[in-house]
Amino acid sequence: MGPMSVLTDPVLTTAREAAARATGLAPGARVVAAMSGGVDSTVTAALLKQAGYEVVGVTLQLYDHGAAVKKAGACCAGQDIRDARAAAEAIGAPHYVLDYESRFRQEVIEDFADAYLRGETPIPCIRCNQTVKFRDLVDVARDLGAEAMATGHYVRRVEGPNGPELHRAVDPSRDQSYFLFATTREQLAYLRFPLGDLPKSAVRAAAEALGLSVASKPDSQDICFVPEGKYSTLIDRLRPDAAGAGEIVHLDGRVLGQHEGVTRYTVGQRRGLNVAVGEPLFVVALDAPNRRVIVGPREALLTESLSLKEINWLGDEADISDAAAAGRPVLARVRSTRDPSPARLTLIDGVSSVCFDEPEEGVSPGQACVLYDPQTPSRVLGGGFIASTRRADLPLPTDT
Repeated sequence: MGPMSVLTDPVLTTAREAAARATGLAPGARVVAAMSGGVDSTVTAALLKQAGYEVVGVTLQLYDHGAAVKKAGACCAGQDIRDARAAAEAIGAPHYVLDYESRFRQEVIEDFADAYLRGETPIPCIRCNQTVKFRDLVDVARDLGAEAMATGHYVRRVEGPNGPELHRAVDPSRDQSYFLFATTREQLAYLRFPLGDLPKSAVRAAAEALGLSVASKPDSQDICFVPEGKYSTLIDRLRPDAAGAGEIVHLDGRVLGQHEGVTRYTVGQRRGLNVAVGEPLFVVALDAPNRRVIVGPREALLTESLSLKEINWLGDEADISDAAAAGRPVLARVRSTRDPSPARLTLIDGVSSVCFDEPEEGVSPGQACVLYDPQTPSRVLGGGFIASTRRADLPLPTDT
């Protein structure tokens, strides 16, 4: 791993000790490190190696879209795989590349396209973690005889009185707990997150101290498989016959104009509507079956409650329905960039739902609603994908 001066570098020592505490295994234990080729996963593998673990690097090849893999901030293809391989060689760890392109296409990309056609706003990074990474890759790690699998996510795994708990990262600007709410109890028992107690600046400093070639590599940006961030281009290619033109309809029933496809719009959008009625208008709902984009004033974006689907529960109750039946207070986070808001779990028509203390703006079906514990705000209680929303006294326009 290099000269002893590197091993005793104060910055590196602090980072290595934090990683070892977060891993919590005896030195010599075999740990599979998920290596995407970025600085976070590379430093994770290097710190574990320095802490005395037997590290096995595994990289997933998820897609190969030609020019798409050349954009800055892409991951899991092309140069990133080469970077992961070089990093594993530099730290002295065996390295495997697994071709998961077909799984990724079916589980993530196809699901992404179908969600947009349903009028939803999907989050493919959550679906990727939920399927190919924390389901399929965990199985590979077990097959390799590893005692745990480590990733470079900024989140913490904390041993609680009832087993491992999922908590927000120490560095709030890097916290990724929103994207990991679907991690199951069984997966959490096996996973480790060595960077959860470190700020990003310390991770970059550790990479520089180790002389890693990825020390200054940019972080991943946007959705990895969408070239130039143009979602509609990808969806039109995958589902050329599914989207079509339709009407832009005001909440009061007026037809204000035409659009070229609901996939070009998201709830909360203001720009690009190309209609004018003398007041600012926002997309408040997407009626995908009828190909209608429904618009209204900003107050129409206020949501009183939402229902959940594909729920994952990590709280102390046996099931989220038990917590909902008891009206459990929660902090609900409906977007990764938004702070959690006070709310309570409840049952509406037998479905686990979230009622906000104060209406929340711009809540969109398909996004995730992640729940945190008001008593311990860093703790993730679980969450689900937003199935439907209920707005205050503003019914959607009826068909005429």
